Amino acid sequence: MNIRRDFPHSVTIFENIWIPMDDGAQLAARLWLPEGAEEEPVPAIVEYIPYRKRDNTRSRDSMQMGYFAGHGYACLRVDIRGSGDSEGVLKDEYLLQEQQDGVAILRWLAAQTWCTGKVGIIGLSWGGFNGLQIAALNPPELGAVVTVCSSDDRYADDVHYMGGCLLGDNLSWAATMFSYNSCPPDPEVVGERWRVMWMERLQGSGLWLEKWLRHQRRDDYWRHASVCEDFAAISCPVMACSGWADGYTNSVFRLLEGLSVPRQGLVGPWSHRYPELGQPGPAIGFLQECLRWWDHWLKGKDTGIMDEPMLRAWIQDYMPPSTSYKNRSGRWAGEPSWPSADITPRRLFFEPNRLLFADEAREKNDPVSIHSPLSLGLYAGKWCAYASGPDMPHDQREEDGGALVFESRPLEESFDILGAAVLRLRISSSQPTAMVAARISDVAPDGSAIRVSYGLLNLCHRNGHEYPSRLEINKPYEVTLALNHIGHCFPEGNRIRISISSSYWPMAWPAPSPTELTFYPEKCSLELPVRPRRKEDEKISFEQPETAPMVRSTTLRPPKNHWHVIRDLDCDTATLEVINDKGSHYLPEIDLEFERLDREWYSSQGSDFSSIRGETRHKRRFKRGDWEVTTETRTILTATEVFFHISASLDAYEGEERVFSRNWNTDISRDHM
Repeated sequence: MNIRRDFPHSVTIFENIWIPMDDGAQLAARLWLPEGAEEEPVPAIVEYIPYRKRDNTRSRDSMQMGYFAGHGYACLRVDIRGSGDSEGVLKDEYLLQEQQDGVAILRWLAAQTWCTGKVGIIGLSWGGFNGLQIAALNPPELGAVVTVCSSDDRYADDVHYMGGCLLGDNLSWAATMFSYNSCPPDPEVVGERWRVMWMERLQGSGLWLEKWLRHQRRDDYWRHASVCEDFAAISCPVMACSGWADGYTNSVFRLLEGLSVPRQGLVGPWSHRYPELGQPGPAIGFLQECLRWWDHWLKGKDTGIMDEPMLRAWIQDYMPPSTSYKNRSGRWAGEPSWPSADITPRRLFFEPNRLLFADEAREKNDPVSIHSPLSLGLYAGKWCAYASGPDMPHDQREEDGGALVFESRPLEESFDILGAAVLRLRISSSQPTAMVAARISDVAPDGSAIRVSYGLLNLCHRNGHEYPSRLEINKPYEVTLALNHIGHCFPEGNRIRISISSSYWPMAWPAPSPTELTFYPEKCSLELPVRPRRKEDEKISFEQPETAPMVRSTTLRPPKNHWHVIRDLDCDTATLEVINDKGSHYLPEIDLEFERLDREWYSSQGSDFSSIRGETRHKRRFKRGDWEVTTETRTILTATEVFFHISASLDAYEGEERVFSRNWNTDISRDHM
């Protein structure tokens, strides 16, 4: 990466400014202002998230916002109400209040003497979500959006549920926000009122996991702020970006298909990161691409950005399976529109143990059954990989012993796919509530298997996510399961494998009781979205990544991340232990030491479905001189056949003294889950 220090504009940084909201509350923001903007106003770019501008995202903000400001944009990084140094209490994600505040921020920005009145929103994850959500409110100041690693559908494609199955990441993310929400504002910014503001947060933010578990189907709670409910509400141009290792890739394709405004999609090999920092690589000059986008839509310059294909996507090559990659080999492909008329379905058929091409004769049609062990899924990786540790799927041979496996003959020639593979299954269940997990793998001649894509379906949601219904025991149903979108090249000599299981823990919470699934191969098929290679693809290229300088910091305790799979054969327990220790760091600019430690455990015992347990523990610490604050949170999720049970605790300390403590114990009925 090139750290750029010479820019067309010198920049003044305002450490904190206050933005008044309509109800009198004030939001805290950091401002990067190009010199001379008071005399010659410039467009503005804003990122609006709850992850603490003062310390946690300080380095990343400086690298990105400093870059845009150096090219002639006023850049604003705002803490959402109730987070960081902003006033108020944050009680949930994507609330109407958050969106109304976002509109007020844009209105305030446009009214500043140094702003032309045109504003763009950029955001990763939460900021990508609310960029789309604010765009759907049509504020006149908003000229364009860049949304990265976000979703248009809060139920179908977010951290909470997938295919109607409860994701393990729902617990993980709820616990992460539980910890963020416990953190205080900085006394140097808010003054003596910091303790009052902190106590309001500790007492009022609540247990978000409970809120999310009380909505297990796609109801009005999830429809709110899901822009797929009305794509036509968005009238400004949208650039949507993600990566194949990210959890939010599908939404890029839905946005390209559903929006009618000028739009572009960009999908690389990356995890949940901005593409200039993309891991796995190759990272790209994403900030340069954004500048082309901003200059076109906010400054009226012809940058050629709209001459690019509507979709630019990385087609990944086969690589030996690994839980982390420095780079993923492959090449860029471009589509002038999406859906693409050049992509054609290639159908494969099932018989026991075999996956057949159309030219192969089918011989056997005997039903086949599977009752997967609860330990299947320990090597699945994270629903949304951050590439901050070994969080990608391992060799699928570790998983396939507990699954039904259907495998093709060796491929006679290579071919590419781009889009969503679709499984059509005829299936019956021994229980009224069941789930099915399906994986497509690329299998090398030596037997190693890399997961290409996967999908989950709560079979009670077979007819949709709004009105689930229980299964009739042993009655065959025909269901359709779309796997996650992917760009991949299956090479000559490799095999295609479909693996199907009745559980996939801890990726998703298992069904309430042991379940046997039976499949009827003569009614099962796989449809692959085959894409021919085109000469035009060779024209797609990106500059090398570059950013503005990051802030200076000193590492006091180095980060340490690991994933451990622990099998205790004496107790017949299987545990995935995830340690994400961000270490301890000192920021000399603001004389602040801060520390973050996250730990998670996901376990099961034998075939006891009541033994499924997820536990998280988070610690945050801040120190400046005599001022020292620590918060510790713990969340445990277990279940019976009838209830989910949440046990949680929050403790806060000033120095060694505990100044706040609260416990939660809550039962929530399982709703066809």
